[in-house]
Amino acid sequence: MTDVRAPISIPESKAFASVKVNWVRHWNEHLFSFAVERPSSFRFRSGEFVMIGLPGEEGADGAAGKPIMRAYSVASQHYAEELEFLSIKVENGPLTGRLQQIVAGDEIYLGRKPTGTLVTDALLPGKRLFMLSTGTGLAPFLSLARDPDVYTMFDQVIVVHSVRRVSDLAYHDELAARLADDPLVADEAAQQFHYIPTVTREPFHTTGRIDALMENGTMFGDSITGDKCFNPDTDRIMMCGSMDMIRDTAATLETLGFVEGSNAAPGTYVIERAFVG
Repeated sequence: MTDVRAPISIPESKAFASVKVNWVRHWNEHLFSFAVERPSSFRFRSGEFVMIGLPGEEGADGAAGKPIMRAYSVASQHYAEELEFLSIKVENGPLTGRLQQIVAGDEIYLGRKPTGTLVTDALLPGKRLFMLSTGTGLAPFLSLARDPDVYTMFDQVIVVHSVRRVSDLAYHDELAARLADDPLVADEAAQQFHYIPTVTREPFHTTGRIDALMENGTMFGDSITGDKCFNPDTDRIMMCGSMDMIRDTAATLETLGFVEGSNAAPGTYVIERAFVG
């Protein structure tokens, strides 16, 4: 019989809220999702991130150390009753080394002020929205893809997720089903949503990195109407994930006439500057 430990409480913080973990899902040995209760005062836009963390290690006097906080994109819908996150596991990571051990009932710290540039406010109007992600960069696009307003703003909503292994395709079944179980966007997604998963180091029906999918046309498959290449007049692009993917793709987009947007000056593509420096 497996021992079940008591939930872990954390010291109160003036800077951060303490929230309880609702559930944890481990996708594989280095990837997991979890959700926490949502404070009644917490508001965010789809695509934004917030700081989450745990107390630092106790000092010699037994007092908890300064909280260890990291930026995490919110994966849940902006109207959801809980806040969902997607995280890697780093065995000796200052935060994730411990965060991956959380269970339902534990407490973690949650920042009070979400922010970010992976939001529709930072984009000009367009016809197709491409959300290009690698690894846990999928998280903000899970929120956006389940936002009814996105389907009003764009004719087609395309999520591209590149990972190394098949087991890294978190949320694959839900996305492959075109969000059929989501009561608020199921009807729109059935017509407008497209999901393109790709795996780079194992056999899969789609292989290759994002740049390869752009070059060979896979990103603009038969189910996606319009140009078979990126067009700054009609396409809007969001990117989140590896720095190499973002840097290389942004350079390509710039040559095509795309302009990076921000909350203050909307453009034709956006990245999350807080994650890439």
